[in-house]
Amino acid sequence: MRFLITGAAGFLGSSLANTLAREGHSVRGVDDCSTGDPMVLLPEVHFTRGDVNDRPKLWTLLQDVDCVYHMAARVLVPESILYPREYNQVNVGGTVTLMEAMRDVGVRRVVFASSGAVYGDQESQPISENTIPNPRSPYAVSKLAAEYYIKTIGALWGIETVCLRIFNAYGPGQHFPPVHAPVIPYFIRQASQNGTLVIHGDGNQTRDYVYVDDVINVMVAAATTDGIDQKTINVGSGRETSVKELAQSIIEITGGRPEIVYNPHNEVSTLRMCADISSARDLLKYEPKVTIDAGLRLTYENDPRLMQKNT
Repeated sequence: MRFLITGAAGFLGSSLANTLAREGHSVRGVDDCSTGDPMVLLPEVHFTRGDVNDRPKLWTLLQDVDCVYHMAARVLVPESILYPREYNQVNVGGTVTLMEAMRDVGVRRVVFASSGAVYGDQESQPISENTIPNPRSPYAVSKLAAEYYIKTIGALWGIETVCLRIFNAYGPGQHFPPVHAPVIPYFIRQASQNGTLVIHGDGNQTRDYVYVDDVINVMVAAATTDGIDQKTINVGSGRETSVKELAQSIIEITGGRPEIVYNPHNEVSTLRMCADISSARDLLKYEPKVTIDAGLRLTYENDPRLMQKNT
């Protein structure tokens, strides 16, 4: 098949692009490289640097494409609170621009990488797709708005749409910004260097951490499975892990001796997150294969940025 991946130089985008290329598909990728690194892409991936709001460039890249994976987005929750207009421009405006370009060129299927963040705080766990969203940040709002645009425009213009609400994906190569770093690579680096692990709140808050390979498997399936037009599907592990448990597992895997510091003054916006993945199982034959302990070990052993010798 012929694919276009927006956000192709990012963590999940590059993993998906390389997987599809290894399987013999024709893969085009576009990314503005604001956070992603195109050097991690295989030579078989035809990469173009560009903005998802550049419709003329999208027209060129979409020629003869069978399916689009829309993964280009700004993704830092704290940053979105400071710069909501930019998040709206990229995450919402870029989505509408892409859908217009797909309509113009005649591409008939899009798989959108949404986020479990759209659910926010929920009393009932695990969270199913029927749960009413409760977004708590401009980032989450932008992802939910993009979902509505994709579904509405898709229905109006005859484009098949699938929205995958991906929970806390992790694995080797995850983007590691200098501030607001994702918790898993941050904890691994700090533990391996005998540094300090800062836990916000009491550490009992939970998240559904899902390994990158499991996410890619379900994304690949979403491109070709019949009968899922207009569907919204959770992608997670189906298991919740507390931050305390996560820290302890990482300490055991790295053999580190970090100091653990609690920051009770920094409130945690969402206390529990666990995905109900029964829809993914039923519709996409999805079954997560990598446990949290195995995934943490794979991340530690296969990401040279994080693997340090303890002294």
